[in-house]
Amino acid sequence: MSRNYELDDTDRKILALLLEDAKMPYTEIARRVHVSGGTVHVRMGRLEELGIVRGATLKIDYAKLGYGVNAFLGIYLLKSSVYNSVAEQLRDIPEVVSIHFTTGAYGVFARLVCRDTQHLRDVLHDKIQLIEGIERTETLISLEETLNRPIQLM
Repeated sequence: MSRNYELDDTDRKILALLLEDAKMPYTEIARRVHVSGGTVHVRMGRLEELGIVRGATLKIDYAKLGYGVNAFLGIYLLKSSVYNSVAEQLRDIPEVVSIHFTTGAYGVFARLVCRDTQHLRDVLHDKIQLIEGIERTETLISLEETLNRPIQLM
């Protein structure tokens, strides 16, 4: 839904707790916010219906699973009108975990997770650089992620 919704303090408290721990049971949230479990359930249903909440995710330490290279890819497009086509093809590459249509030097900024630099090279050479509409790419390898957090709603 595109309608604007003004969050109240109860909504903000519920979301803040879930941002801290997405697995927290509604009964525990209700206890901490001083409302009923039904209130939390109804509020979450409305936030999901409005598209404010779009599911829950797990934070995975990919390096511990053998995916030690986190890279950012600046993609120069031949023209901005090819963005949708390029993004659609990038979605089909499992190593691409986020895609952004941007302003500035790059038409697209993407994040990739790979096993190692050889795997990254193979993805770039054998998949990404073959996509029609991509002029060229610039790759930045992340040495360390120091901060990754949601914004504070309270």
